[in-house]
Amino acid sequence: MNKNYIITGLVIFALAVLSPFWFNIITTTQAAPEPELLGKAKAEKKCVLDKYDMRANHMSLLDDWRDSVVRDADRMYKSSNGHSFNMSLSTGENSCLGCHEDKAKFCDACHTYASVTPYCWDCHTNPKEIE
Repeated sequence: MNKNYIITGLVIFALAVLSPFWFNIITTTQAAPEPELLGKAKAEKKCVLDKYDMRANHMSLLDDWRDSVVRDADRMYKSSNGHSFNMSLSTGENSCLGCHEDKAKFCDACHTYASVTPYCWDCHTNPKEIE
């Protein structure tokens, strides 16, 4: 008699523990957005890192850049592909928003999908949003 209660309890426990995974599989149908390359970024076909490294490590890279610029006054970054980039979010030659001109289509789409609110824009301003 106790054996049936134990087995029933284990089944209920397993269903309860695994229910978030099943719910996620059933309800998740939206694929992650692909960042839209426009203008200069589309024409250049080069970035600081390759596409997969940028997706995985761009926040670490930006943190390293922040420390380098603020603490060491070093504003140029030489990437592994030999190109130099200005360590800046602002528009300008070889900077993030200098190539990726539309923050809403490039940055915000992925951050919204991932439910991430980056603190970059607490200090930095997007020049196109000021206009």
